[in-house]
Amino acid sequence: MQDYLSPERHRAALLTIDVQRDFVLPTGAASSSTAIAAVPHIQRLVRAFRAAGAPIIHATRLYRCDGSNVDLCHRASIEAGARIVMPGTSGAELIDEVKPEGAARIEPDLLLSGKLQEVGPQEWLCYKPRLSAFFQTPLEAHLKSLGVSTIVICGIDFPTSPRSTVYAASNRDFRILLATDAISGANDAGLDELAQIGVYLMGTDQLLDWLSRSRAAA
Repeated sequence: MQDYLSPERHRAALLTIDVQRDFVLPTGAASSSTAIAAVPHIQRLVRAFRAAGAPIIHATRLYRCDGSNVDLCHRASIEAGARIVMPGTSGAELIDEVKPEGAARIEPDLLLSGKLQEVGPQEWLCYKPRLSAFFQTPLEAHLKSLGVSTIVICGIDFPTSPRSTVYAASNRDFRILLATDAISGANDAGLDELAQIGVYLMGTDQLLDWLSRSRAAA
């Protein structure tokens, strides 16, 4: 029987979601109490993928202050004056733990125009206008141009953007591996639902062992 679900060891990319200062730091404008706990695990994954020369894409949000590009569930608060991941602000930047050394700041005009920003070898930023990292973004085309079949997903606030992205990736026939301790806000019920659609669930230690073996076997 053909295996369509198992992660392919030498065709994997790492996708981080909303790992931005406003969403993660305790002083961030929209941080949660669980976000900071995921950071060391996300950092380990990013470092491992860099060391392996494997692709990394950081999916990010940018909220214009007039709310014109903000999803409906957050638009009213932005219109009322909340200032979260605003283009050009420090709160919109990647946290230091995952930002490539010497990388330039986010280029809002480039990202908002629908283009990727290269921030290191095999590493890019991608702006997403909605919860899913695939909705009206160049992510799918970019991953397929790199020959990626398998996406390792980590990031902030599982019930919103990460889970939306998982379902969108499944709809596009990507093989999916979710880093369960490198994602904030996850719960057993939500993870069980993803396992039922063929998502592989691994903690960071197991995932790094898998990545190490996959590169050796490639």
